[in-house]
Amino acid sequence: MKTSTKLNSRARLGTGAVFLTAFTTILGAIMFLRFGYAVAHVGLFETLLIILLGHAVTIPTAMAIAEIATNQRVEGGGEYYIVSRSFGIPIGASIGTGLYLARAISIAFYLIAFAEAFDPFFVWLSGFTEFPVPDSRMVSVPVLCLLFLMIYTRGAGTGAALLYVIVAVLCVALFMFFGGDALEGAPAKLDLYDRIQNPDSFFIVFAIVFPAFTGMTAGVGLSGDLKNPRSAIPVGTMAATIIGMLIYMAVAYKLAISASPEELAGDQLIMSDISTWGPIIPIGLACAALSSALGSIMVAPRTLQAMANDHIFGSPVINRNLARISANNEPRSALIVTFVVALFFTVIGDVDFVAGIITMFFMLTYGGLCLVSFMEHFAADPSYRPTFQSRWYISLASALLCFWLMFRIDAAFTLAALVFMVFIHVAITRANPGMRGMASIFQGVIFQVARTLQIILQKSATNEQQDAWRPAVVCLSERSFERFDAFDLLRWISHTYGFGTYIHMIRGYLSRSARTEADEALTRLVRIANISKSNVYFDTIVSPSYTTAVAQVLQLPGITGKDNNTTLFEFQKNNSKELTDIVDNYQLINATDFDILILASSPKKFGYMREIHVWITENDYENANLMILLAYIILGHPDWRGGVIKIRYIAAPDKIETERERLTALVKAGRLPISSKHIAIFPRTGDRSQKDIINENSGEADLTMVGFRGEMLKQKRNVEYFDGYESIGNLLFVNTTREKEIK
Repeated sequence: MKTSTKLNSRARLGTGAVFLTAFTTILGAIMFLRFGYAVAHVGLFETLLIILLGHAVTIPTAMAIAEIATNQRVEGGGEYYIVSRSFGIPIGASIGTGLYLARAISIAFYLIAFAEAFDPFFVWLSGFTEFPVPDSRMVSVPVLCLLFLMIYTRGAGTGAALLYVIVAVLCVALFMFFGGDALEGAPAKLDLYDRIQNPDSFFIVFAIVFPAFTGMTAGVGLSGDLKNPRSAIPVGTMAATIIGMLIYMAVAYKLAISASPEELAGDQLIMSDISTWGPIIPIGLACAALSSALGSIMVAPRTLQAMANDHIFGSPVINRNLARISANNEPRSALIVTFVVALFFTVIGDVDFVAGIITMFFMLTYGGLCLVSFMEHFAADPSYRPTFQSRWYISLASALLCFWLMFRIDAAFTLAALVFMVFIHVAITRANPGMRGMASIFQGVIFQVARTLQIILQKSATNEQQDAWRPAVVCLSERSFERFDAFDLLRWISHTYGFGTYIHMIRGYLSRSARTEADEALTRLVRIANISKSNVYFDTIVSPSYTTAVAQVLQLPGITGKDNNTTLFEFQKNNSKELTDIVDNYQLINATDFDILILASSPKKFGYMREIHVWITENDYENANLMILLAYIILGHPDWRGGVIKIRYIAAPDKIETERERLTALVKAGRLPISSKHIAIFPRTGDRSQKDIINENSGEADLTMVGFRGEMLKQKRNVEYFDGYESIGNLLFVNTTREKEIK
């Protein structure tokens, strides 16, 4: 924070610096060296299309930058600061690293182009001497050293002042170019589609020309040196972008009417032959390349310094040194690192390789910036109130266009760039475990999606049809941290097919201390959910009695936008107090038409999670389908992988074969994964009760399901209906308000 304050207190640049930095970077070497090549290979029409397509990326990006910059306080770091404060520092640093490298490497690109501006002079000079034309690096490397030395000793203010001189030279060069006459070989009539034989493809030309459009964000990198970035960035950036686009179109048109495609393709300095005074074009090229390099030199170190100021690098020593600024507000350590990177690529001197890197990383950055703007709109955060507003659909379209163009240009390079970004993100996250990779914008987006879906579901909801039934279960428990059986059952049900809400009850009256206890309990429950990777939604409730808690829970809205339809209660076998609380409130629960699940937990718990026994009787057939559906849903969880459903039927001896056929038909019609060999029917005899049969035949089951009817619980003494199953493990009692149909 101290560093930021110091930066802002010494800010001295205005809108003019943003405009000139962007404008001179836009009107760079590509305009002088490659626009003739573009017109020659794809024709005027497609060249204009390339300009429009490139600006379909850059203008929405400029609008997104202007929008975000007018919503928050923008400090040093430009695009990095904007992305990191929207997506989170690790993601911002990932994009910022790519942006920094693109800026640093582009310095080498511009200086290589600057050196090419001296080719006519060296060719002319070699005619009078015996010395061969020197290597271009004899110009680019010394100039690189001089520029860095100037910024290092005098600061960005000197560089910004030099931009005024460069802009003046560029204006004179363009004026003389537009005032020049057409060459002798120029077409007599303009042909929008005239091009050379065997030209390069549209996307190859686009990849070569696109770096010309990347300068529009250069002025944003000066954000830490601006007096009022919230006004300077939108005005300066948008003005430079639009004016630059119009100039590019005019240059393309002038080239098309002034020379043949063959002449345009054969001479990269053809603009010099067209101009009223030829030498002004190499001079303009030198100034354009120099200004673009200067703009990148002013911006790249500030991006690196801003990242170090956020402590994203693993070493405190590295962060401290890179974040250090000089007395004249220059990030000198970051400037030295940038100089080394730029020097390395300047010495290599491979223009095409450098252009490919620049295109990919800038496209990736612009796509990210537009995505930020879109997500800010979509999240509908009340704190997001920019004075300049773009449109969400413009930002989204531009982001999609960026990634589509990247894959069309070079899919392998695109994948490599994305892998690089992911690698940087993972490395930074691991080096800084305290930083969050997701910022509030993602929470806002998720909130908006959930809110919209809930409203849609509620509006479209009709009386629940049996064929559309799915469990929306709410569970109430006081023993959340003593027994996990109810939670396990709920997470299995809500894994894929259903929805689960788990309410932890704290008995007492609502107070500050009770609220604190509830918050602490919720934190523990969420931690359990993370460990178990469950899809259960947790909450807590403070209530003076079990009955009032049940009444409150039954009235809770469902998390899906539709009402809950099932309740789950749990008691420990042989604990009459817990069971009595549940049975006493049966009539209250039944009044809501909820399906009721009562889990009797035992020390065996859910065993090996391999067998589910579903018990059906001829007097309780309406619960059968619900139990079978629940068993099928539970088996869908990975914990039950390889598990089986076994149906056990208790019938009168004379109805055994009839019921067997009935059950087999049910399984086949319902397309359920139940083998006929897993269907068993047991005769009901007078000396053996239902409990005896279940105890004898489900001792090895990991979960046993038994149906019950409401009339059995009209009297409190019928609590014993749930007792007497000591020989088996966990037992789930099921009661449905209406029979479910299995289709």
